Amino acid sequence: MSILKRPNGTEDILPGASAEWQALESFLRVTAHINGFEEIRIPTFEQTELFSRGVGETTDVVQKEMYTVTAKESTFTLRPEGTAGTIRAMLQNGLLNEALPQRVYYILSCFRHERPQAGRLREFHQFGVEMAGSQEPSADAEVIFLANQIITELGVKDVELHINSIGCPTCRKKYHDALRAYFAPHKDELCETCQERLDKNPMRLLDCKSPICKEIGKDAPVILDYLCEDCSTHFEKLKKNLDLLGIAYSVDARIVRGLDYYTKTVFEFVTTSIGAQGTICGGGRYDGLIEQLGGPATPALGFGMGLERLLLTLHNQKAEPLTKPDPCYLYIVPMGEKAADKAMEMVAKLRTEGSAAQTDVMGRSLRAQMKYADKIGARFTMVIGDNELEQGEAVLKNMKTGEKINMKLDDDFVDHFFDIEIADRLAAEET
Repeated sequence: MSILKRPNGTEDILPGASAEWQALESFLRVTAHINGFEEIRIPTFEQTELFSRGVGETTDVVQKEMYTVTAKESTFTLRPEGTAGTIRAMLQNGLLNEALPQRVYYILSCFRHERPQAGRLREFHQFGVEMAGSQEPSADAEVIFLANQIITELGVKDVELHINSIGCPTCRKKYHDALRAYFAPHKDELCETCQERLDKNPMRLLDCKSPICKEIGKDAPVILDYLCEDCSTHFEKLKKNLDLLGIAYSVDARIVRGLDYYTKTVFEFVTTSIGAQGTICGGGRYDGLIEQLGGPATPALGFGMGLERLLLTLHNQKAEPLTKPDPCYLYIVPMGEKAADKAMEMVAKLRTEGSAAQTDVMGRSLRAQMKYADKIGARFTMVIGDNELEQGEAVLKNMKTGEKINMKLDDDFVDHFFDIEIADRLAAEET
C-alpha cells in the first residue's frame, strides 16, 4: 500500500469539513455544560487489562477488535471506548471522594479493528458522558434527557428511543439459565463465537449479527420476565420519569448492548437514515464497573454518541447546516508595498481583538486577490493602495449585499469595523 494512502477504516477531516466538526463539538460542549457536565480528557491508550476487565473478555471488542501493542514488558491498548478510561481517571484522581454525583463528558477518538462501512470506521470519534454516584432512576432520565436534547436541537429526524432493563447480577443468573436451556438444543447450529458464549455469557448470543443465530434466537426468553423486584421497580420509575420529561420511547426487550459492564437500564437512539448502522447513541447503567476496577461500590451510568454517524445522519436527512465560524470576516486587498505593510498592521490589530481577518501573502494582482477573497467566503473586503493611504480612507465592501462604506484608516479603524461587524451579525441572526 502506498504511504500516501490513509489506512483503511480511517478518514481525513479536511479544512472545509473541520469547520462543521468544530461547530458540532462546540454545540456538544455547551449543551453538556448546561446539563451540569464538565469535560474530562484521558489518554489515547491504557493498560490492556483495563479493557479486558472493564469491557468484558467475552465481548467482540476485546476478543476481536482491539489494537494492542507491547512496549518492553508492558501491554497497552488504544482505547476502543471511553467509559473504562474515564472511570480509571476518576478513581486514580480521587473524583469519587468529592461531591456526588460526578458528571463528566468527553470528546475523543476510539479505535476498533472491524470491517469499515457507512458510519463505522476503525478510528472513530465519540461524544460521551458519565455520571457516577447515583442509583436513582431520575439519574437515568437525566442522562437520556441530555442525549435527547442533543438529537432534537440538531434537528435529527426519524429517531426512536429504545429502552430496556437487563437486570442485576442476581436476576440475570436466572435469565442466563433460561437462555442456556433455550439455546442448548441448537448449539451445533450456532456460529463458533456463540458456541463459546453459550457457557460464558449467553446474553451475548442475543447481540450476534449472524442471520442463523438471529433466527434461532428470535423466540428466546426475554429479560423483562426475569427481573427481580428492585430492578423491575427501577425500570418502572425510569419510564415514569421519561413520561414526565415528555420523551417518547419504546421498550425493546432485545437490547443488551455490546459491552459486559451494563446493568439495569440500557438504551439506544436508533435511526433508519444511515442503513444497517442505525444506532447513533447508546448507553445505560454500569453499577458494578467501578467496584470491578478496584474502586468502592459506586453506581454509575452514561452514554456514547458516534460523531461520524451523527454527521452522516444529518447529511442524509439534508438537515440545516451547523453554524460554522466565518473563515474570514475581512479581507484587506493591498496594492503596492506600502499598502501591504499597512494591511499587515491592520490585520494584526483585528486578529488581536478577535476578528477573523486576512490579507495577501502571495503577491497576487488585484483581480486575483478579489477572486481569492470570494473563494474563501470573506464577508467584507477593503482595497488599499497609494491613493487610499494618502487620503487616509478606504472603501469597505459587504460581499453579500454589495453595500459600500467609507472607512477612516486611523487609530479608531478597529473599533469602527467592530461596530459594523456586530451590526452585520445581528442582522444575520434576525434573518
